[in-house]
Amino acid sequence: MKGLLSRCRALPVLATCSHQLSGCGPHRFYHRDPETGKRLVLSRMFQPQNLREDQVLSLEGRSGDLTCKSQRLMLQVGLIHPAGPGSYHLLPYTVRALEKLERLIDQEMQAIGGQKVNMPSLSPAELWRATSRWDLMGKELLRLRDRHGKEYCLGPTHEEAITALVASQKTVSYKQLPFLLYQVTRKFRDEPRPRFGLLRGREFYMKDMYSFDASPEAARLTYGLVGEAYGSLFRRLGLQCVRVQADVGSIGGTTSHEFQLPADIGEDRFAVCPGCGFSANMETLRMSHTDCPACRGPLTEARGIEVGHTFHLGTRYSSIFNAQFTDAQGKPCLAEMGCYGLGMTRILAAAIEVLSTEDCIRWPGLLAPYQVCLIPPKKGSKEEAAAELAGHLYDLITETLPQLRREVLLDDRTHRTIGNRLKDANKFGYPFVIIAGKRALEDPAHFEVWSQNTGEVVFLTREGVTEFLSQVQVV
Repeated sequence: MKGLLSRCRALPVLATCSHQLSGCGPHRFYHRDPETGKRLVLSRMFQPQNLREDQVLSLEGRSGDLTCKSQRLMLQVGLIHPAGPGSYHLLPYTVRALEKLERLIDQEMQAIGGQKVNMPSLSPAELWRATSRWDLMGKELLRLRDRHGKEYCLGPTHEEAITALVASQKTVSYKQLPFLLYQVTRKFRDEPRPRFGLLRGREFYMKDMYSFDASPEAARLTYGLVGEAYGSLFRRLGLQCVRVQADVGSIGGTTSHEFQLPADIGEDRFAVCPGCGFSANMETLRMSHTDCPACRGPLTEARGIEVGHTFHLGTRYSSIFNAQFTDAQGKPCLAEMGCYGLGMTRILAAAIEVLSTEDCIRWPGLLAPYQVCLIPPKKGSKEEAAAELAGHLYDLITETLPQLRREVLLDDRTHRTIGNRLKDANKFGYPFVIIAGKRALEDPAHFEVWSQNTGEVVFLTREGVTEFLSQVQVV
């Protein structure tokens, strides 16, 4: 008891020491969330920049490897860094953008009843042999053996795994259906010639969803709902995607549609009828088709980047793995299935490809890693006194606009001119850039506010800045 009392008496001392220690060396914790009382500053970001063309070329090895704008820009500003053929390190800005995209996807998928799961990337060969895709997929599968000689692949998709999972549940009732199970995971494909950066790689992030319904009619309804959710997602991102009929390929099923983002570097060709709205991947049309098969009007051909794909599978997989449910009469029935994919890293790169200029990244507004970049004056300049006002403005924004609390970045590299830092901010594509320059020394202070996506520049007071930014949407 005496020892216990001694330890209890020591607790206040320990607490005091702990408090003192936590205040030591604040520079070690400078790049923190504003909720901790620290400002997010650019100088602390891990952001390897390769702003010269020759630096970027040396990263990829050969000039022929840099074949698109998005790849070059993402390498230049430090969004990605090569790790191997078709494989990239995703650096902090990219991770933030992908996290935002995942939150958007969660909203859309859960609004139609989606439930999130997470399946292993390591997939047993026997599952793939059961569907004959172990051989059908050919060299695209990345295969390996464990120490016991058991064969696996690194999953490029998860139809086998999810169907086997549902089949293992022996008491599923028709009242529980539909199941819409989805995940966001890394996928692997042994591309013969990886290129275009994140647009075609061997390792990438995908959102894949699998639906299980009680009837063909219900499955078609689910198929339509997911297609509408995909359309809603792309509209929120400001991407003008086209939904086109497509081939079912190695996944199989009876119906398939792609979501194509028109782009000059797109590897897919599709046709659209301006008259009736018919659209299809050129692979599904006979080469002799120059007219619309629906209305006989002329077809317009375009190139696109496939960013989403949906399949109505029927019982293609449920019949193999015996994925059943019990109907109203207590009779076991096979589930009707669908599968739906969104290439997340591809969406990000494709958006940068179509929205950016040749020299500057432009993001879909909701995916920008940071919404606001605040630039104080150069140290030693005539406007240096405005630096303190810039700091106060940072604090005002993050305190009065909670939605922007993690979205404001202070460019504290005050050894550089405002012009140089503005040029960097333009290249990085922050939607809003705020400069504390000459007019910040006026009474009242006015700050220069750039809207990067529109090119608009306005001068606003502190209150005007917060009112202006209160309209910014975040996810």
